[in-house]
Amino acid sequence: MKQELYDFDIFPKVFLTGRPAHITVKPLGVHAAFPAALNIRIRESAVAEDGRYPGSNGSRDYAVSPSDDGCVRIDTDFKNEGMYHIQFFREGEKKRFLELRVYALAADMAGRYPFKGDLHMHTCRSDGREGPAVVAANYRRHGYDFTVISDHRRYYPSLEARAAFGIGKDDRSPLTDYRIVTGEEIHLPQNDAHYVNFGGKWSINALVEPNKNCDDRGNSPEVRSLDGVCPEPMTDVEFRAMIAERAKDVPLPLESERLSFAALEWEHEQVAKAGGLGIFPHPYWLCSTMQISEKFLRFVYERQPFDAFEVLGGESYFQHNGFQTAFYYEERVRGFDPPVVGSTDSHGSTEYNRNRLVCSTLIFSPENRTDALIDSVKKKYSVALDTISAEYRVVGDFRWVKYAAFLEDEYFPLHDLLTSAEGTYLKRYACGDASAEKVLLSMKGQIPAMLEKYFDIKK
Repeated sequence: MKQELYDFDIFPKVFLTGRPAHITVKPLGVHAAFPAALNIRIRESAVAEDGRYPGSNGSRDYAVSPSDDGCVRIDTDFKNEGMYHIQFFREGEKKRFLELRVYALAADMAGRYPFKGDLHMHTCRSDGREGPAVVAANYRRHGYDFTVISDHRRYYPSLEARAAFGIGKDDRSPLTDYRIVTGEEIHLPQNDAHYVNFGGKWSINALVEPNKNCDDRGNSPEVRSLDGVCPEPMTDVEFRAMIAERAKDVPLPLESERLSFAALEWEHEQVAKAGGLGIFPHPYWLCSTMQISEKFLRFVYERQPFDAFEVLGGESYFQHNGFQTAFYYEERVRGFDPPVVGSTDSHGSTEYNRNRLVCSTLIFSPENRTDALIDSVKKKYSVALDTISAEYRVVGDFRWVKYAAFLEDEYFPLHDLLTSAEGTYLKRYACGDASAEKVLLSMKGQIPAMLEKYFDIKK
């Protein structure tokens, strides 16, 4: 975390253009107290330095004094979207002693708040290490606002994780504001291309019998749907016949690829019926060679039987995320521009999994609720965050890349201090520590209050 965030609290941090902005800067300790008189300069970050291009930076100067409570307050406005530097000078001095940052958003971002999370991860119910509730708790500790449990071939582990923290059908919990989303990684006959169901109200894997969800927990609607309502399954024979018929219309030379695409397209249709987000994950995952051919990848990408492309995910070697990122930007030039997400594809939530924090997704959404998150991704209010190394990268629309970089530096370090503590107690609660409930109840509401404090973007 930046030293300035330890010493000063500036709020709000994010504003809408064209509205009056009222900024408070609070020293955090006597060592940070402001002098009796000081000058403040506000300038945009997207303009040249005035010393190189005189008159270019559009800066505005203010003479201010601290209020009786020691805080400095500034009334201003922001005409253009982007980051602004707020520079502090002691009276009579030309060299600044402090610089803080805020961000202005255009009006279309009114009411859209940043939520960080994951749309693809696994637990011990398939090939991961820890139980669903522990995985979810650990990722709250890692700074997530939402996550999904998307085990291979199984939907019920996501229900298990939600039940552990009392998350109801209304997507709310009495213990936490953290969202655990229903989901699964889909693997159906005839299709070697993986697919993720994020937020669907029922299992797609369980629509074909036999299936692992049924093998583990039975076939009642309660273990393969969010609210006990779901379609009746078909047999494996029926499914294969239906896919073979659909594959006849797929213009690919290999029968195996025709079948795979037909199944992928059907999965996408079913996820849509279930109200979920269909994600096309990790096309450059290497299993000695690529999981799927590049020719097949381009065919899928151009026809887009998915709602979001997992542009980052899973592995830390360059060919995985590097190739996917290059592919994404190249396809944008060609006119293909789907929404993007980044996911860990985690199989372990502690430091003993080197890839536990390789990437994540930042969604700008009106609410931290499954339906709002899905709708926001579909409308392209999301970016993928590459955190393989300490020097993070952001992939997506350049407008959101710039805003996400500001949030990574100025907001999420403070946010993560709170979620780290909450995640610790969520795990204790999940593991049977009754005393954790009282602590969690005292923490509930902290992140919504932080959004209220730092984001002056209400409609």
